[in-house]
Amino acid sequence: MIAHGGRITKMTLTKERKQELIGAHRRGQEDTGSAEVQIALLTARITHLTDHFKKHSKDFASRRGLLFMVSRRRRLLDYLKRVAPQRYLDIIRSLGIRK
Repeated sequence: MIAHGGRITKMTLTKERKQELIGAHRRGQEDTGSAEVQIALLTARITHLTDHFKKHSKDFASRRGLLFMVSRRRRLLDYLKRVAPQRYLDIIRSLGIRK
């Protein structure tokens, strides 16, 4: 959460957007935690925070969280590249992540 002039806003995905991302990247009917889903959710949060920093360049607490998310996504991508190279290529292509 981030405080803005006395009000607190939560910097997460909406429930609808999260379900949309899960639906687009899941591997099976009940899948909510595969590497692809986690990478897609992290990518959405990273994109949101990146836009946030264009306006709030001195928000260092959130920047720390962003760096944590980027490294977590990197580890998931490395794992996927190691165990399933085709799934890795598919996910970076669908999300537009550059390698």
